[in-house]
Amino acid sequence: MRSMVHLAKLDSTDAMKHFSRRSFLASAGAVAAGPALGAPRPSPTVEVPRSGWVDAVIVGAGAAGIAAARRLTAAGKRYVLIEAAEEVGGRCITDTKIFGVPYDRGAHALYAGDINPMTKLAVAAGFDLYRAPPGQRIRIGKRYAREGEMEDFLAGLVRANSAIADAARKSDVACSQVLPKDLGEWRPTIEFVLGPYTCGKELSEVSTVDLARSGEHDNGSFCRQGLGALLTRLAAGLPILLGSPVKTIESWSKLRLEVDSAKGQFRTGAIIVTVSTNVLTSGKIKFAPDLPKRHLDAANKLKLGSHDHVALELTGNPLGLRADELVFEQSASRQTAAIFANMGGSTICVVDVGGTFGRELSAKGEAAMVDFAATWLAGLYGADIKNSVKRRHATRWNNEPWVLGAWSAAAPGAQPARKILTEPVSGRIFFAGEATHESLWGTVNGAWESGERAADAVLKLIGRR
Repeated sequence: MRSMVHLAKLDSTDAMKHFSRRSFLASAGAVAAGPALGAPRPSPTVEVPRSGWVDAVIVGAGAAGIAAARRLTAAGKRYVLIEAAEEVGGRCITDTKIFGVPYDRGAHALYAGDINPMTKLAVAAGFDLYRAPPGQRIRIGKRYAREGEMEDFLAGLVRANSAIADAARKSDVACSQVLPKDLGEWRPTIEFVLGPYTCGKELSEVSTVDLARSGEHDNGSFCRQGLGALLTRLAAGLPILLGSPVKTIESWSKLRLEVDSAKGQFRTGAIIVTVSTNVLTSGKIKFAPDLPKRHLDAANKLKLGSHDHVALELTGNPLGLRADELVFEQSASRQTAAIFANMGGSTICVVDVGGTFGRELSAKGEAAMVDFAATWLAGLYGADIKNSVKRRHATRWNNEPWVLGAWSAAAPGAQPARKILTEPVSGRIFFAGEATHESLWGTVNGAWESGERAADAVLKLIGRR
C-alpha cells in the first residue's frame, strides 16, 4: 500500500491495487528499533519527580514525548514527562467505553511494518496486528463505481499527483494551482482525497513541496486493541505527571532552565517540547524570554488542519461492507466525507470529515456532525440507514484544549519551516512532534522518530550514563 501522494509514480492499474488509506495521524516510527526495544521493562512503581532538579523535562506525552522518554530511560537519566491531559497518547487515543469495543478516536494505522519499531514493540507486548485491506471503492449516488469509472478516477488521481510532484521540483506553490485542467467530474473527489482527507486542509492551503515529500506508507496494519492502547502500554512505567499543564518555561540562564506546571516546578538542563504547533502559537505556554520570531513564524506556517471522525454504530452491517473497508463518494461539492466501515470487524462505521467543511461542521457541535453523517449515508445507501444508527460519537479535535486541531500540512512556500522548528532555542530547548518531520509529517511514526531524535540531542548535550 502506498500513500496517495505516491500514486504519481504508478500507472492507473497499479494505483488501483496499491491505493492506501492515510488515516488521521496514521502510521508509526520508521527508524531502527534497537534503542526503543532496549529500554528497561516499565516498572509500575516508578518514581515520578514532583519538583526540583531533573536531567531533562519532556512536555507532552503523545507519541513524540513517549519515544523521547523511553530513550532517556534507556540512558539512565532522571527526567519527568509532563502531560496536560489526564491520559497519555496526545492525538492517538483508544476509547473502549463509548461502544464497548476499541475505538481509535485519532490515529489508527501502523505502516512500514518491516522497519517500524512500534510494530516490533506491539508484537512483543502481545498486541494483535493485522494487515489493512488494499484498495478502496467509490460510491456514485446509490451504486458503486464500475471498473471503467474506477480507472478514470485513479488515472486522474495519478495525473494530479504527478502535477504536484513536477511543480514541487520548480517552486513551492499551492497544490490547487497546479492540478490538471482535465480532471472533469472527478475533480471535487480528487481535491477532497488529496486535501481535506490527506492533509486536513484545502489544496489551496497546502505546499506542493510538502505534499510531494511526504513519505510512502507501505505494509499498512491495524491494531485490534487500538493504536492508542499500544501507546499507553509503551508509556507504562515512565515518570509521567498527568493533568499538569505547563504554564511557563524560563531560559534566562543557559545552564539552568525552569519549568512551572500545575503540579510541580522543575529545574533542568534540557527541555523537549512536543506540543502541537497550534498549542505552541496559542500562548498557553509562556516562554521567558519569548520564543524567537523565527520559531513562531515557522509554527504559524505549520498550523494544524481539521479532520474528525463521526462514529456510528450500525447493527446488521446495513452498508454491506467488509471490515476496515474504505469508501469515497464521487462528490460535486466540499460537503463530502469518507467511510471507514466496520472498524476492526465491529459494527462501528466511521465517517471522516475534514478541511474547511469539516472545521465548520465541527464548530456546530457533535449533534450537527452526527446528523450530517447519518443524512449523508442515507443519501448513498437509502433512508433506512438512519434507523440502523444506535450509539454515536464525534471527535472535535479543534476544541481539544491541548491539541487544537488534527495534523500539520505546510502552507505554500513554507516547507522549510519544518527544519526551522527543529532548531534548538538557547541550545537547550528542543522541539519534537509530527510537525518537525520533513517527510513523515502528519503521522505517528514521524512524531515517534522526532521524539527519539530530540532525545538523542539532549543526551549529546547532557551526556549519557
